[in-house]
Amino acid sequence: MTATYFTCTGAVQADSTNALFAFRLDEASGSTSAADFSPQQTPGQYQGSMTSNRTNGACPRDSPGAYVLNGTTSYLTTTWRTGINTFSLEIWFKTTNAGGRLIGFGNTQTGASVQSDRHLYMSNTGQIVFGVNPKTIKTIISPQAYNDGVWHHAIATLSTAGMKLYLDGQNVASDPTTTTAQDFNGHWRIGYDTLNGWGATQPTNFFFNGSLRFASVYPMELTPTQIFSHYNAGR
Repeated sequence: MTATYFTCTGAVQADSTNALFAFRLDEASGSTSAADFSPQQTPGQYQGSMTSNRTNGACPRDSPGAYVLNGTTSYLTTTWRTGINTFSLEIWFKTTNAGGRLIGFGNTQTGASVQSDRHLYMSNTGQIVFGVNPKTIKTIISPQAYNDGVWHHAIATLSTAGMKLYLDGQNVASDPTTTTAQDFNGHWRIGYDTLNGWGATQPTNFFFNGSLRFASVYPMELTPTQIFSHYNAGR
């Protein structure tokens, strides 16, 4: 049976039976770990300042709680994982700032990774970028900016069908020619890791400065129907 977790007051069929993790990011301020609502039940570890906004969730119907990152020390890490070439990254975010890494993969649990890849991040222009580095850095970028102070839903997928980026339920960018990422093991990290060397879209600040909610990674490519369902449940 497909596991569920909640965005707003309705259950999202989050397709999380095989998810690597599914974090609500709604713990109280000062928490040291994030509960994993996938069947794996492997908590994440908050690093730096952990502050929760208990009155403003990811949508008007949402239960209170959102992870508020300060743009200098706040981020979340997972336990040791295997690098994979078929996956979907999912997260809700809100900010009026520009720049910062939303979610990605690095070879160290804290500090700046030496190897980092599978990035979903915001550029200095507020656009959302998805990037992988099989041997050469490959990125796709949203046409518009999303640092407008309202909640947005982002999903990035990599598979044999290539790279795809979805914002608010819609496919906004794709690259069918890139089907693999860099081969190493490490940690999924939310809110920060190095983006050195990622070219023109590399932000000045690698720490995300804003609010995050519902971060998940799936070892499969979510379909457009699944992606729109996840977005629609959070509206």
